[in-house]
Amino acid sequence: MPEALDIARRADLAGKVALVTGGSSGLGAETVRALALAGADVIFTARNLDAGTEVLRTVGEAGKGRATLLPLDLSDFADVERFAGALDVPAIDLLIANAGVSETPAERQADGLDTRFATNHLGHFLLVHRLFDRLSARGARIVMLSSAGHKGRPVRLDDLGWRRREIQHRVAYGESKSANILFAVEATRRWHDRGVFANAVLPGSIMTGLQRHHSPERLAEMNAIGGVGTAGSVFGTVGQGAATSVWAVVAPELDRVGGLVLEDCGLCRVAGPGTHAWRGYELHATDSETARALWTASAAMLGELGHAIET
Repeated sequence: MPEALDIARRADLAGKVALVTGGSSGLGAETVRALALAGADVIFTARNLDAGTEVLRTVGEAGKGRATLLPLDLSDFADVERFAGALDVPAIDLLIANAGVSETPAERQADGLDTRFATNHLGHFLLVHRLFDRLSARGARIVMLSSAGHKGRPVRLDDLGWRRREIQHRVAYGESKSANILFAVEATRRWHDRGVFANAVLPGSIMTGLQRHHSPERLAEMNAIGGVGTAGSVFGTVGQGAATSVWAVVAPELDRVGGLVLEDCGLCRVAGPGTHAWRGYELHATDSETARALWTASAAMLGELGHAIET
């Protein structure tokens, strides 16, 4: 499995503008470094700007392109509006929706929605809509970072955002990751004639800051499933985890191609009997009718909260 920087060294993104959400650590930081190494001008976001200063330093040392760090909290829809309105670029060529939360101390955000749903799906949904004119200006590739956590967790259209249910963090995370894939399917269907194509990426099993709020018991469970310390370990490096996101925006074979699930720098297979728990995707996450319904429901929810979306 190649690493993100290996792919970047063979790519030329000079003149391209890239936006990476959640770029201050983990997969996002490695993605920022790789895109800058390939020559892109990279804008990346973080809730905590202090966390992104080290990324800026490393990009400055090795990158051909430039990097700019801006604050953004995707769970705060007013902040998403502020960010999109203030972003001073005429066009965006590449958008990698990398930001995400898993287990978090704050179960609900200000509007009463599950923080995972608000950050991982709805905040990105609003952001992409507010930036659409800039994404369609030159035709953009969008990458939605999903997860094997989507397996067995179809979106609940009858209770999006966990407004009624008692939050179960692992289920809520999985539903938000299913929503990421469904977004890629529907965005491509709606926007391909405007030159905008979206794909979803499963990065594999990578230990990053996303697990910082996991309990010791949960980490031990993940280690057991992943085979940590064994020849059969499925855990990869951060560079390997970011590789497919970078490949998705530079691969010539993905030019004007969308609605796919990608894994290990290639097409992801449908999970079946014998598939490892953290490999493959399930068909509920690419169902076209569910994708359309989720899009409509997401737009309606944002409208109720004062953030109108044209559909």
